[in-house]
Amino acid sequence: MHEHLCKILFSEQQIQSKVQELGVQITSDYQGKELVIVGILKGAVVFFADLIREIKLPLELDFMVISSYGMSTRASGVVRILKDLEKDIAGKDVLIVEDIVDTGLTLSYLKDNLRARGPASLKVCSFLDKPSRRKVTLDPDYMGYTIPDEFAVGYGLDFAEKYRNLPYIGVLKPEFYEN
Repeated sequence: MHEHLCKILFSEQQIQSKVQELGVQITSDYQGKELVIVGILKGAVVFFADLIREIKLPLELDFMVISSYGMSTRASGVVRILKDLEKDIAGKDVLIVEDIVDTGLTLSYLKDNLRARGPASLKVCSFLDKPSRRKVTLDPDYMGYTIPDEFAVGYGLDFAEKYRNLPYIGVLKPEFYEN
């Protein structure tokens, strides 16, 4: 375990198993549909890469960069699109892939923005869900694990751009993010 963590929430094996499970479900649900998977960078990149290999369908990929945290541990409430989609999603089935749903503010904004572009359907797949911090009503359509209100890092999740490369998900010790 990394010395900055107080515990491991999910091991590499637990992560792999859950990603495979999600891939099977998404493959089943989107049979015969024109699927576009939108990865939210940077946090979802590791989950996104693993997930698309488990989806046994033809699909298109695109990415967005959304900012609401900056270098803080709490969402600012101000959402900015730093990189938009390159593809037209009108009439297509869109699946947003996110690392974690926390307050829901960013994802709610993003869903409204993408819904206005006329997709055939719009759903969310999030690896982690932290419902205790939710500020809007929003539940992922596909979800890996629910976690408590602790600062999770690893498997794409970061603090100040660090820890994304950990192959598991752990809880950062408060002394490393509280000032």
